[in-house]
Amino acid sequence: MNNKHELIYEGKAKKVFSHDDINKVIIEFKDDATAFNALKKAKFEGKGKLNCLISARIFELLIKNNIPTHFIELKNENTMIAHKINVIPLEIVLRNTAYGSLCQQTTIKPGTTLAKPLIDIYLKNDQLNDPLITRDRIELINILSSEDLDLIIDLTLKINGIMKSFFKNIQLQLVDFKLEFGYDCKKNILLGDEISPDNCRLWDMNQKNDTIVSLDKDRFRNDLGGLIEAYSEINQRINDFI
Repeated sequence: MNNKHELIYEGKAKKVFSHDDINKVIIEFKDDATAFNALKKAKFEGKGKLNCLISARIFELLIKNNIPTHFIELKNENTMIAHKINVIPLEIVLRNTAYGSLCQQTTIKPGTTLAKPLIDIYLKNDQLNDPLITRDRIELINILSSEDLDLIIDLTLKINGIMKSFFKNIQLQLVDFKLEFGYDCKKNILLGDEISPDNCRLWDMNQKNDTIVSLDKDRFRNDLGGLIEAYSEINQRINDFI
């Protein structure tokens, strides 16, 4: 990265740099993989590039469908230019199929198709281990207005409809995903972060006997191996379809 662009923020999977335009940022995707709030860590060569390319394609799809996002353009294969946003400290998780923490915290069996999408909201705070948070608690700690929360929930449901249909076209089941939003310089709410196998559960639909084949970060979480191969497969299917 050019020395004149200062590092603003470094997260588990990305570095954010300043841009010549103060209302934009440069986001560089790292090859690092983390799970269980960074208790488990590893590096996979090429992961950053794949997540960047996949995210760019998905953001472009969402923008075409009138979803406001921070994405502007790719700078190179592992770096994108985006609108600078003030990130809202909430993680919005939408579930179409029961899996992971939902099954650990309830009596719902893994793999159960939910009658309607379930939205869970978590406070984005590593020290508190990103706890599940209620609407009343969000209001209590004054994170954002009730109207803005409604807008985010509405956008999340729309994004789910677009992505579920898109992934089905490339034989992938969208089990669940995590979104983050933020305010741009004009106080508009934009979808931020990334849309990749790091924050989406994607199961291969080309399987018989209801075998679950994860093509996402569960390959790392659950020591299944083949993470780069899985991410490459998703990238290839997207490119073949688009």
